[in-house]
Amino acid sequence: MTGLRWGILATGGIATAFASDLRTAGLDLVAVGSRSQASADEFARRFDIPRAHGSYAALAEDPEVDIIYVATPHPMHHEDARLALQNGKHVLVEKAFTLNRAEAEDLQRLGAENGLLVMEAMWTRYLPHMVRLREIIAEGTLGEIRSVSADHTQSLPTDPAHRLNDLALGGGALLDLGIYPISFIWDVLGEPVGITATARLIETGADAEVATIMTHANGEISTSLSSSRTVGPNTAVVLGTAARIEIDRIWYTPTSFRVVAADGAVLERYESQVEGRGMQYQALAAEGAVAAGDTAGALLALPVAESVEIMGTLDEIRRQIGVVYPSES
Repeated sequence: MTGLRWGILATGGIATAFASDLRTAGLDLVAVGSRSQASADEFARRFDIPRAHGSYAALAEDPEVDIIYVATPHPMHHEDARLALQNGKHVLVEKAFTLNRAEAEDLQRLGAENGLLVMEAMWTRYLPHMVRLREIIAEGTLGEIRSVSADHTQSLPTDPAHRLNDLALGGGALLDLGIYPISFIWDVLGEPVGITATARLIETGADAEVATIMTHANGEISTSLSSSRTVGPNTAVVLGTAARIEIDRIWYTPTSFRVVAADGAVLERYESQVEGRGMQYQALAAEGAVAAGDTAGALLALPVAESVEIMGTLDEIRRQIGVVYPSES
């Protein structure tokens, strides 16, 4: 087996999906760490992982691990990624990257100081249909891009004690759902120069719905809507002066899209052919970056420097909607 030796930190639902896709891709998953030995053992048995650690520290200290996927809730990302980096491990950190820009900058600095890859697990950026979308844009097929719109809406648990509604756990639509359209907008249009955000907050103070209108450097306009209480189309559109790209449901997962000319002619149809959920593509990109010596991630679809800036955008959205996480106050 060549490539990096992977460890997974935490054993929840997203860790399960990632482990499954690593196995699908034939990557070298060698260790798992949990807060309890029993949970680590069960996860290891499920995915045929040779070493199971009953603490995150034990996983971080494992000399047989090269890179750690951090799959804990948002408020723990910074601490857990730091633990891995301090033990000489590259890290792939589940999105949203951190709670805020300050934490993101700290991880970026620590990675740079130690020559280690620090990468946000925004898996959508690495999916084949998104790779093709960027190629079409670069080819100039759309003409001048004038706007991007995307939604991410789901009907999620309403229990106030649930992680998704608990501010102490980074709850709210923004970090869990809104990160997808915001990151996509950044991908296509770059940094916003103007941000207007509004939201509906629930009894816990978390945002159940959040919408944005942003302007960008060349006058482009982007819109996003995220909700944890309603199910919408979950589609995205990139509008250009010559053509548009319509990404079908569910746009942030392997799906199809059409390139439609201004006169209505369909210029291209794309259908995703992906095995598993598709999280393996980000892992392959991480391995490629390390193999190329690109620990700054400059060649990645989402370099850590951009993840830091995106966290700054989320900070500004939260400032406008009045959401503060307890660890920040």
